[in-house]
Amino acid sequence: MAEVYTHMTMSLDGYIADPEDGTGELFGWYGAGDVTVPSADERWSFQVDANSAAMLRETLSGAGALVCGRRLFDLTDGWDDSHPIGAPVVVVTHNAPQDAAKRPRTTFVGGVAEGIARAKEIAGEKDVSIASADIARQALDMGLVDEVCISLVPVLLGEGIPYFTDLTGAPHRFDDPVVIQGERVTHLRYRVRR
Repeated sequence: MAEVYTHMTMSLDGYIADPEDGTGELFGWYGAGDVTVPSADERWSFQVDANSAAMLRETLSGAGALVCGRRLFDLTDGWDDSHPIGAPVVVVTHNAPQDAAKRPRTTFVGGVAEGIARAKEIAGEKDVSIASADIARQALDMGLVDEVCISLVPVLLGEGIPYFTDLTGAPHRFDDPVVIQGERVTHLRYRVRR
């Protein structure tokens, strides 16, 4: 059965970006190895270690839809309607962009629950990935997340954009993690306890 998971690269102190949305200190692991993992978009590929490559291949092949917020969509210019994961994107926003019709692989919806439901429809038997921290927080509080994935990098940012903050349904409990040791990163997968 398809699952809903959230995956972010995170600093040791819990941030997914610096205060200016920079990820340079966090994304070094995507180029820290000698195994090439192509993304679904030929413009991007990853040079990672063997363990990270296996994790990335599983992630890329297993996702049938990706959910994000309007902020991330705008920061990335919607990945030119071709996200590296290769799946259609569902954007949660109250204001779709004027050029929404020019993005056939992107769907715009008004709320998190609607976004997850629409992504599940699109994904079919494949998984749904959540790629925005605020959307992940809201979906977790609503009980819509099956697994939380963290690619933990050995850096302290001191400040920035946290992965999870202002949880209204906390505490959230998880099973023991699946741990995958990579080069310059430790991948952690936590099943949400129901």
